[in-house]
Amino acid sequence: MNIRTVLESFSLFPVKENRKTAFYFALDREEKIPSFAVDFVKNKAFDFGTGKSYDVISIVQQMNRCSVSDALKYLEKFDFSVQNNTQMEDGDKVKSYQIIKVNQIQHPALIQYLKSRKVSEQKDLVKEIEYMLNGKKYFGIGFFNNSGGVEIRSKYSKICLGKKDVTLMKNDLNSSNEIVVFEGFFDYLTFKNLESAESSISDCLILNSTAMLFKVDDKLREYDKISLFLDNDDNGITTKKVIRKNYKNVEDCSLLYKDFKDLNEWFCATK
Repeated sequence: MNIRTVLESFSLFPVKENRKTAFYFALDREEKIPSFAVDFVKNKAFDFGTGKSYDVISIVQQMNRCSVSDALKYLEKFDFSVQNNTQMEDGDKVKSYQIIKVNQIQHPALIQYLKSRKVSEQKDLVKEIEYMLNGKKYFGIGFFNNSGGVEIRSKYSKICLGKKDVTLMKNDLNSSNEIVVFEGFFDYLTFKNLESAESSISDCLILNSTAMLFKVDDKLREYDKISLFLDNDDNGITTKKVIRKNYKNVEDCSLLYKDFKDLNEWFCATK
């Protein structure tokens, strides 16, 4: 059963979306900034305000205040065969890829793109990825996550191949037990440009999407200090609020680039 269809049946529509994910307003409260993240590929949702996960049945339960059996009766009115076929087709499109080659960054176009983002000094922290997607060959800058998936970026593309996950970079010198959190890897590369070798002791966490915060809940609680370099858009602001509410000794470092969308945009404008 398609999760978007179920939400629309309650007149719930996304505030912000792309092909795979979207943000909605919460199901159980009034809010100005949407905190209900929906993954259309996995057919799941996550409420950043409460930390609760949802599937289509629990969404119906929440909206109708009903039991599982009553929720299933509600879902009977939908055409399961059509929805399931659509979902299978979407899943095939997402999975139709092949990584052909992983190299050090060499292609002039990728080197130029890193220079345009003012992070070419950190090119050894990323890879040059050649890949096939839906029968066509592409290349881009790749950054691997903890599940072996790879975030691909270039002047023309922004996708993830494989399983979506966070990237945790551990530092053996982290005596202060501090972690620095970023949304995307270009902000992480920017941070590496800014920090001195003497201060390079913190662990670094790249979420690769604010929707991945739930995967590191237990891990973040292990740290004595959390420093945030998240985006200044709606998703970033919501995530900052959730982290500051749920964890101790959190520092919001976004004041450094308060007039810009993110750390990299600020760095490109001011360098």
